Amino acid sequence: MSELASKIVEAITKAIDDDRLILPSLPEVALNVREVTEQEDSGIGDLIDVVEKDAALSARIIKVSNSPLFRGNNEISNLNMAVSRLGMSYTSSLAMGLAMQQMFQATSDMIDKRMREIWEKSTEVAGMCTVLARQHKHLQPGQATLAGLIHSIGALPVLKFVEDNDIQINSVILDNLLDELQPLVGDKILTKWSFPAELAIVPKECTNFTRTVAQVDYADLVMVSLLQSYNGTDHHYTEMDYHQVSAFERVGINPDPEHEDEDLNAEMEAAMALLSM
Repeated sequence: MSELASKIVEAITKAIDDDRLILPSLPEVALNVREVTEQEDSGIGDLIDVVEKDAALSARIIKVSNSPLFRGNNEISNLNMAVSRLGMSYTSSLAMGLAMQQMFQATSDMIDKRMREIWEKSTEVAGMCTVLARQHKHLQPGQATLAGLIHSIGALPVLKFVEDNDIQINSVILDNLLDELQPLVGDKILTKWSFPAELAIVPKECTNFTRTVAQVDYADLVMVSLLQSYNGTDHHYTEMDYHQVSAFERVGINPDPEHEDEDLNAEMEAAMALLSM
């Protein structure tokens, strides 16, 4: 890591330790969705009442309900039908995750471009997690989708710090900064947002490639999806020996491209575009 990057890491780490780093707040619609789902007497109608106030979010949910992964015999044309098809649990997790897209925006071109790239990668990973979760009865596809969407949430305060302090750095140094800091900051954000433990660990654990756990969890799904999403690129993750990543075995995916399950691979390819605009 360069001297400049080290200084920035030190500054941000100190800001975290001193409780001075400004962490984002959960968007209002996400808060409202969570409030509805936590009420024992709430139903689909209550969830629809919250989501329909956000036209863009409603349109995205209708689009997802018509995707190949969920498509039924009839085309879905309204939110009521979409929520009925997807179910309350999946819709609420999806709505919470998609509501966070509004946070991935900046004023400077370089930071805005990077935020949009991070969000796009998060949607790809989330779609793949949705598919993989279906292979494991104890995991919920909705929670898996949300795990994928929030795995890089820690990048936001780091990028905002760079922007607010007008720090001039190249993309390589910025990548190093994010690799170093976003797991730690993501953990802080999800703790602040009172996310359940199985999701709160995702930012920190999804790039802990030597982790071993007794049973596959959401961090495993995100890790495998993230690594799979970089296949065929020059990303530095592709230089790793995936056979050393035990999450593949827990998830039930063979890391060798020549041993891919064609049906599952096709489903995951479709899932990568599931949440895109």
